[in-house]
Amino acid sequence: MAGRPPVLLAVAHGTRDPAGPVAVRELLARVRALRPSLRVAEAYGELVSPSLEEAAAALDGPAVAVPLLLGRGYHALIDIPERAGRLVPGAVTARPLGPDALLADALAGRLGAMPSVRRGDGGPPRPQDTVVLGAAGSADPAGAADVREAARLLARRLRRPVPYGFVAAGGPALDEVVARQRRRGTGRVVVASYLLAPGRFLDRMRACGADAVTAPIGAHDAAARLVLRRYDEARSRMGEPAAVPGDALY
Repeated sequence: MAGRPPVLLAVAHGTRDPAGPVAVRELLARVRALRPSLRVAEAYGELVSPSLEEAAAALDGPAVAVPLLLGRGYHALIDIPERAGRLVPGAVTARPLGPDALLADALAGRLGAMPSVRRGDGGPPRPQDTVVLGAAGSADPAGAADVREAARLLARRLRRPVPYGFVAAGGPALDEVVARQRRRGTGRVVVASYLLAPGRFLDRMRACGADAVTAPIGAHDAAARLVLRRYDEARSRMGEPAAVPGDALY
C-alpha cells in the first residue's frame, strides 16, 4: 500500500533449541508494542521456520532486513544481505545490532536480575566479583572486534573491568578466561551472556566453570529499541525518512 513504511524483516540465526524462537518472538512483540503501526515479519537464516525465503514470499512490498545478530560476520555481512536482496526487490539490510550502548544496558539489566548462583550466595554481582562477557565468538576479525567493543561498553556501563571470552570460534576461550579470573580474585565470577536467545552457545557458557551465567538478552526493552534504531538507519538509505511523527524512538 502506497505510503506505508517498509516491512521490518527481522532475521535471526536460528537454533534447534525450541526456547530460541520463543525468545525472538517475545522480542518482536516488544518491537510491535513500541511501534504498533509498523509491519514486523519474523524470519530465520537456518534451522527454524519461517526461513528467510518463506518470510520474503509472504511480503507485498519493500522491506528492511534487520539481522538479529550481535556483531559482524558472514551471516550479517554476506548471507542475509545477498538473500534478502535477491528475494525482495529493493530490500536493504541493516547493520547488526551490536555493539551498542543499548545492549550494554540490557546486559546490565540481566546482571541485576540474577536470582541465584551455584557457589556462594546469589543476587547481582558485588564489588569483589568479576564480570566476564561471554560471547559465541567469530572467525571474522571484525566480529571479534565487535565483541571487544561490547566488553568495553559494558565495562563503562558497570564502571568495572570486563574481560571477555568465546565459546566457539576465535579469541580467548571463555573457560580459560573464567579460570584465570578465579585465580586472581576472591569473589565470584559471573558471565554476562552476550547472546540474544537460548541455544547451544548458552549451554556451553553454563558449562564454563563460572559461578553464574545470566539469561540471554532476549526480550529486553533496550534490545527492542535497538531493533527499531537499526531499522530506521537502514530505511533512510531507501530515501525514506528515518522516522515519522508518532514513531517510538529510543
